[in-house]
Amino acid sequence: MPRPRSLTTERLATATLAVIDRDGLEALTMRAVARELGMATMSLYRYVGDKDELEVLVVDHVLTGVDLAVPPGQWRDRVTELLTRVREAVVGHPATVPLLLRHRHAVPASLVQIEAMLAILTDAGFTGERRVIAQRTIIAFLFGMLQNEHHGPLGGAGTASMAAQERFPLLAETAAEARKIGGDTEFREGLAVVLRGLG
Repeated sequence: MPRPRSLTTERLATATLAVIDRDGLEALTMRAVARELGMATMSLYRYVGDKDELEVLVVDHVLTGVDLAVPPGQWRDRVTELLTRVREAVVGHPATVPLLLRHRHAVPASLVQIEAMLAILTDAGFTGERRVIAQRTIIAFLFGMLQNEHHGPLGGAGTASMAAQERFPLLAETAAEARKIGGDTEFREGLAVVLRGLG
C-alpha cells in the first residue's frame, strides 16, 4: 500500500478512535489502525513506535475537545461544570475509559484539565494538603463513575440480577430502585455529595 501523503497526529488519533468505537478496545492493534488508514502496517511505525503511543494519542484526542473555559461562580458549580464536560467527552467513546485510566499522566490534555481544576480549587481557597486531597478525591470520583458507567451501569444486567435475588432483601430493594436512576442523575447527585464533603 502506498504511504499517505500527509499522516497527521489528528488523522492517526481519528483512525485509532474509529477502530475502538467500532470494534472495541480489544480490537486495537497496529494492523487494525493501518488498515483503517489504508496503509501497510510497517508504514505506520514511521509515525508511532507502538500501540501505547496510539493509545496516548487517542486519549489526548478525546480530551482535547473539552472546553475548559468554565464561567465564574461558586467553586462547586465550576467543578461540576468542568467534570460534566470531561464525562460527556469520554462517555461519547466509552471503550476509551481504560485508556484514560492507564495514560492520564502522559496525556497533555489531561494535564491541562488537571491544571484547570487546580485553578478552580485555588481560587476557592484550597491550598497545600487540602488542595491535594480535594483534587485526588474529585478525580477518584470521576474515574470511578466512568468505570461504573462503562463496566456496570445501574441499568445493566448486574443490577437486574441483584434486584432479582431473594437472599439479601435490602440489596434487592436497593438494586430495584437503582435501575430507575439514569447515569446523568447518578453522576450529578454523587458529585454533589462529594463536593459538599470537601467544602
